[in-house]
Amino acid sequence: MSEEQPMTDYCLIDATRPPRADGPPYAECVLCREPTEYPESYKGITLCPVCEWQEAQRTACSG
Repeated sequence: MSEEQPMTDYCLIDATRPPRADGPPYAECVLCREPTEYPESYKGITLCPVCEWQEAQRTACSG
Protein backbone atom coordinates (compact mmCIF):
# COMPACT_ATOMS: atom_id res chain seq x y z
CA MET A 1 0.00 0.00 0.00
CA SER A 2 2.86 2.40 -0.43
CA GLU A 3 2.09 5.09 -2.96
CA GLU A 4 4.83 7.36 -4.12
CA GLN A 5 4.19 10.85 -2.78
CA PRO A 6 5.64 13.98 -4.33
CA MET A 7 8.50 15.63 -2.50
CA THR A 8 7.20 18.39 -0.23
CA ASP A 9 9.01 21.73 -0.06
CA TYR A 10 8.93 22.85 3.57
CA CYS A 11 10.67 26.17 2.97
CA LEU A 12 7.76 28.50 2.22
CA ILE A 13 9.63 31.81 1.91
CA ASP A 14 8.26 34.06 -0.81
CA ALA A 15 11.13 34.60 -3.24
CA THR A 16 9.58 37.34 -5.35
CA ARG A 17 11.75 40.38 -6.01
CA PRO A 18 11.10 43.88 -7.30
CA PRO A 19 12.13 44.62 -10.89
CA ARG A 20 15.76 45.64 -11.46
CA ALA A 21 16.41 49.26 -12.41
CA ASP A 22 17.98 50.12 -15.76
CA GLY A 23 19.80 53.08 -14.21
CA PRO A 24 19.62 55.79 -11.55
CA PRO A 25 17.77 56.86 -9.49
CA TYR A 26 17.94 53.79 -7.27
CA ALA A 27 15.85 53.06 -4.18
CA GLU A 28 17.58 53.20 -0.79
CA CYS A 29 18.03 50.07 1.31
CA VAL A 30 15.55 50.14 4.19
CA LEU A 31 18.20 48.87 6.61
CA CYS A 32 21.46 50.66 5.77
CA ARG A 33 20.36 53.43 3.33
CA GLU A 34 22.82 52.30 0.63
CA PRO A 35 21.60 52.32 -2.99
CA THR A 36 19.91 49.13 -4.13
CA GLU A 37 19.58 47.56 -7.59
CA TYR A 38 15.89 48.51 -7.69
CA PRO A 39 14.20 51.62 -9.14
CA GLU A 40 13.36 54.49 -6.81
CA SER A 41 9.75 54.32 -7.99
CA TYR A 42 9.31 50.79 -6.53
CA LYS A 43 6.82 50.75 -3.67
CA GLY A 44 7.75 48.30 -0.95
CA ILE A 45 10.71 47.04 1.02
CA THR A 46 14.02 47.17 -0.87
CA LEU A 47 17.35 45.82 0.35
CA CYS A 48 20.87 46.38 -0.98
CA PRO A 49 22.76 43.24 -2.10
CA VAL A 50 24.62 42.97 1.24
CA CYS A 51 21.51 43.28 3.42
CA GLU A 52 19.59 41.01 1.05
CA TRP A 53 22.26 38.31 1.46
CA GLN A 54 22.30 38.73 5.26
CA GLU A 55 18.50 38.49 5.41
CA ALA A 56 18.61 35.32 3.30
CA GLN A 57 21.13 33.84 5.76
CA ARG A 58 18.85 34.66 8.72
CA THR A 59 15.73 33.20 7.13
CA ALA A 60 17.28 30.14 5.44
CA CYS A 61 15.75 26.79 6.22
CA SER A 62 18.07 24.66 8.30
CA GLY A 63 16.55 21.27 8.12
